[in-house]
Amino acid sequence: MHKTAQGINNFIDWTGRVVSWLTLGMVLVTFIVVCLRYIFDLGSIAVQESISYMHALVFLIGAAYTLKYDEHVRVDIFYAKLSHKGRAWVDFLGSSLILFPVMIFIFWISWEYVLDSWSVMEGSRETGGLPGIFLLKSSMLLMASLLIMQGMAKVLLSLATILESDSY
Repeated sequence: MHKTAQGINNFIDWTGRVVSWLTLGMVLVTFIVVCLRYIFDLGSIAVQESISYMHALVFLIGAAYTLKYDEHVRVDIFYAKLSHKGRAWVDFLGSSLILFPVMIFIFWISWEYVLDSWSVMEGSRETGGLPGIFLLKSSMLLMASLLIMQGMAKVLLSLATILESDSY
């Protein structure tokens, strides 16, 4: 269980570190947009849209990374006060009863939406905009898949903790 969870964690860690570079990209591209506009009186819809694409990817692809490090929003009324085994139970039940059903629903409800976008190779509605909206929409499926993977790692590690605690 530990080996499988570690493999998933390593992959999620890699995706999070890769996508985190987009935050630097957003800053640099925003700086370029401002300079082009106010110094040279030039603008580009595609460059401006790229900021939105990067922003969306940071959140969608980075969600599993955030979950891996428990940096997600959590209403912590009792979790911090629980024992290690108690936290493992909360993580196990939370992933099994909330995370998995919600991510499966998001994947299922997004599937046709993404396929429709791919079928017409959907691009920007703006003249001069980016042509790859179908790729951006696909990241919804990727987000759900990555969160399911990270949830599996959490479930495996939680089960290991629960079972180790019971064996004493």
